This record gives sequence, C-alpha cells and structure tokens, in this order.
Amino acid sequence: MAKESFTLEEATRKLEGYCAYQDRCHKEVIKKLQDMGMIPIAVDTIISHLIKENFLNEERFAKSFARGKFNIKKWGKQRIIAELRHREISRFNIQTALKEIEGTQYQITFDALAKKRLQQIKETDIQKKKKKLADYLLYRGWESHLVYDKVNELVG
Repeated sequence: MAKESFTLEEATRKLEGYCAYQDRCHKEVIKKLQDMGMIPIAVDTIISHLIKENFLNEERFAKSFARGKFNIKKWGKQRIIAELRHREISRFNIQTALKEIEGTQYQITFDALAKKRLQQIKETDIQKKKKKLADYLLYRGWESHLVYDKVNELVG
C-alpha cells in the first residue's frame, strides 16, 4: 500500500493541530514530519512556520514538561534533566525549566514520596530495605545526596 502523501499546506495544518494539542519539542515534530514522508526542505519550512506562529516553543515545552513530570509523576531533577537532554533540549532551556520547580515544594514532595514508598516496602532486613528505598528514589531521579540522607533518616 502506498504511503499517504501530504501537500505542504496539509502537513502544516496537521502539525499545527499536533502542536496545539500539547507542547512538543523540535525532535518530536521533526520525527512526525519525517514519518509523514516530508522532504527536508518541507520539514524546515514547516518547523520555521510553527516557531514563527508560536505553535512550537522549546522553552515552553521544557517548562511544562518539568512541571508535569514533577507534579504528576513525582520525578526528581536528575530524571527531568536526563529526559529533556534525550529530547535534545538546550542546556539554557533545561535550566529555565528547572526554575519551575519551587525549592520547598521539591523537599515536601521528596519527603512524602520517600515516606510513602517506605510504607510499601515489606522487607525486614534493614540493609535490603535501605537499598530498595534508595533504588526507588534514585530511579525516579532524586539527587543521590538527598536520597542517602533520607534513607538513613527513615530506616534503621
């Protein structure tokens, strides 16, 4: 079956909707256009249109990504940074995005997450319990110095 083809106008409208639905990073939009079979010059034309018309804004994407992953998924800064880097977001925009996470709220969330997870760990061996709690918090991207201080405070 032949791949569906789009005119520049159709692809532009389609991507405006794609970006209006949810903030996107440049990498996602380029991938979407390539999957649609658009040639590189068309990709560049559409990307510049989306930026000019404010459908595509990497700083806005980074900020909403950081807020969402912190507030909803309870990710720490390390995981957020890694995920934004994976999406090829600039260092400047990553730093700007991290400012969306308020310091005291970060501590409160971390404390609550650690305590909640500790309640769920049924392990009786103190060392294994500490390791399970630390692994969970590190996987979620919380800074190691915070994790180890919290584990020693809560367990043992």
